[in-house]
Amino acid sequence: MDKDELFNIHIDRPDKSIYDEAKRKWDLLSKPLDGLGSFEGLICRLAAMQKSPDIDISKRAAVIMIADNGIVEEGISQSGSEVTRAVGDALIKGISSANTLGRYAKTDIISVDVGIAGEVSADAGNNMVSALRNKDINNGKSEPLVTKDGLFYDKKVAFGTKNFLKEPAMSEQETLKAIISGIEVAYDLKEKGYKLLITGEMGIGNTTTSVAVLCSLLGLDAEVITGRGAGLSDAALKRKKEVIKIGIKKYCTDNKKYLHLKNDNERAFYILSCLGGLDIAALAGVFIGAAMNRLPVLIDGLISSVAALIAERMVAGVKEYYIASHKGREGGHAAALKELGLKAFIDADMALGEGTGGIMALPLIDMVLDFYNNASVFKDIKVNEYERLS
Repeated sequence: MDKDELFNIHIDRPDKSIYDEAKRKWDLLSKPLDGLGSFEGLICRLAAMQKSPDIDISKRAAVIMIADNGIVEEGISQSGSEVTRAVGDALIKGISSANTLGRYAKTDIISVDVGIAGEVSADAGNNMVSALRNKDINNGKSEPLVTKDGLFYDKKVAFGTKNFLKEPAMSEQETLKAIISGIEVAYDLKEKGYKLLITGEMGIGNTTTSVAVLCSLLGLDAEVITGRGAGLSDAALKRKKEVIKIGIKKYCTDNKKYLHLKNDNERAFYILSCLGGLDIAALAGVFIGAAMNRLPVLIDGLISSVAALIAERMVAGVKEYYIASHKGREGGHAAALKELGLKAFIDADMALGEGTGGIMALPLIDMVLDFYNNASVFKDIKVNEYERLS
């Protein structure tokens, strides 16, 4: 797949008639009309996405893209890249935050090395990670490693990105390869029977790359929306803002190549390549691949929402399959969700990453879906149903 093929991907819209059928079912249940608020619309959207009022989200997975960012060398993070690898190991071993929450939410954890600056530990999983590079003789593709709580995919594009103050974070080829990797993971999970995906990430420095991309896309002021990420001193936060502003000036506001780009998809791809990360690019691919397969996909925090916005800019219509799980602590998160026209279901000032906000939303969605499937109707309690008067 080249860029032109990517930009010309067609996304089927969710089925409006199925949405209306699900809405009618809600109105027959013994409760005030729209009594469960936005949750009712969410269930209707799920039905429309799956083209059936009988919704199935029983098999679901959090897809966590893991990658390092060269911009870390500019002192914009409290931690170094060794933490990215450590959390990658923990995800495989089943001891990360996402694993713990995922077990409660009955959600598999799919971790993907798309750009760790090193290799995950050989003893992190039940088998040697190097076995991933062996080809399956039946289908000619590398099979994922089965882990404690799900799967691990080796999709490494590079050992982290470059420092975007010195050169573009990724080449065009690396960016495209990362996007395609995300699409491939979404397709493979569809083949394995998954009905819903959550998007998550892990990569030290990725709030810097995300804010740089978001400000470039929406013309926002980095001084206002840049947050402390996993925790920064005042001096480090000042440096982070400075780095982002220099990057935007270098590749966008003062860049003739960028200024001559006319299409949203070309601009989004260019911004992603210059200022983004392999995790953001791969997550954009997951969003695109999910929509191509009519899979509902939950947006997690800032990084996930920026990837969702990039995906929609590159392939129009992808956002029809988005669900916003929560509104996080980073100011850019709310800006991205607003641009996408989405309302989050949890507002709890979270900033944990790893898809954890999306995972935490699932028990709520399960509860509402159970009500949709099992609540009594008005005739059961011998009460006339409500009528819509406007």
